[in-house]
Amino acid sequence: MISKSIQSCREAIYRDLQQCRSGTFKLFADIDYDTFCRQAHPDFSPVGWHLGHIAYTEDLWLLQRCAGLEPVFPQYHQLFAADILPKKQRVFLPALPEVELYLDAVRKKVLDYLEVAPIDEQERLWRFIIQHESQHCETVAFVLQMQRKKEEGRRKKEEGILMPNAQCPMPNAQCPITDSAIEIPAGEFYMGSDAAEALDNERSRHLCYLEAYSIDRYPVTCRQYRDFMESGGYQNHDWWSAGGWKWLQGEAVSQPLYWSENQAFNNHPVCGVSWYEAEAYCNFIGKRLPSEAEWEKAASWEATNQTYRIYPWGEEPPNGRLCNHGNNIANTSPVDAFPKGASAIGCWDMLGNVWEWTASTFDAYPGFESYPYRGYSQVYFDGEHRVLKGGSWATFPQALRSSFRNWYYPGVRQIIAGFRCAK
Repeated sequence: MISKSIQSCREAIYRDLQQCRSGTFKLFADIDYDTFCRQAHPDFSPVGWHLGHIAYTEDLWLLQRCAGLEPVFPQYHQLFAADILPKKQRVFLPALPEVELYLDAVRKKVLDYLEVAPIDEQERLWRFIIQHESQHCETVAFVLQMQRKKEEGRRKKEEGILMPNAQCPMPNAQCPITDSAIEIPAGEFYMGSDAAEALDNERSRHLCYLEAYSIDRYPVTCRQYRDFMESGGYQNHDWWSAGGWKWLQGEAVSQPLYWSENQAFNNHPVCGVSWYEAEAYCNFIGKRLPSEAEWEKAASWEATNQTYRIYPWGEEPPNGRLCNHGNNIANTSPVDAFPKGASAIGCWDMLGNVWEWTASTFDAYPGFESYPYRGYSQVYFDGEHRVLKGGSWATFPQALRSSFRNWYYPGVRQIIAGFRCAK
């Protein structure tokens, strides 16, 4: 007889699988074949490849390795595996309906297996697969954004007119956000997570002591970042580290990647900045980036009763009243648009909207063990990747929590990233 807890876990996994897949197909609605196959940037695969890779991974881990079944559509395995073809060769793809057929065929077998799978032993793997799809869908979202930006640039050049930025303003975007730092006293807090959905790099949950510090209530807004730009921030060597200045000379940029001159975006978080740009802005105003631990304490710790919150607002799963996520808006929103999503200490907008760069290098927590394979996290403990926290407007709810860790090279600006300051 199956226990109620196992059955409820099975039902929760089913709901998350279906909810996530619904969001996946929504991203590809009405997409044309050229967009499906185009490589928007050398560092990222075409969006169509990500769709096929989702099916490939689900088949590999759940059907082949767990259920012991033969591969579904084995002719696609070389194309959609992560470690065979270089990204530039992933542009020769089947049509969207064929790839969707692949996903549906795999998913049908997966749901059949879910009914009999030993969930008490496999729950962590099923949670990983759901989050794997979520993460690839976020990549699809910002690759599509890059494609839109390039198309807008081409049209500007051809038509000689100013095209609007892809972002959409929201109400109350004109009332200025003022600087507001929150003081956090010294003390311990629990960092990381050992929950079933926690990825290997989030483990293990451990006590962390921090000295007193302050952190800004909101992420840096476009209005605030404009001051840096208009003060010659991109031209003044004084604000940049040696590595940042070298990066800047190679990139020759003078504004964030996803920048708009439209004043309606003043209270939206600045978006499309590298770690180096975030660092330079902090130097400009006499602050710094928070460490990963400082960010997570501000997001998750409830000092009055010494408890850890899964989400800044508590235990309620993410929804449209609490934060901007899951492509619900499909653009940034004002940093003060979700008062119900504030953390216990009073920080706003810590989940969703834009990822936030931290000062920390991506590394293992105490007791780290690779799962489900070494290449997921461990190979990136190289001293070069920087941690981002918080999720973005494109992050699915299954990958949205205070303990979640993202990581990229400090020169990357294509992701949906901003930052907040600390001192």
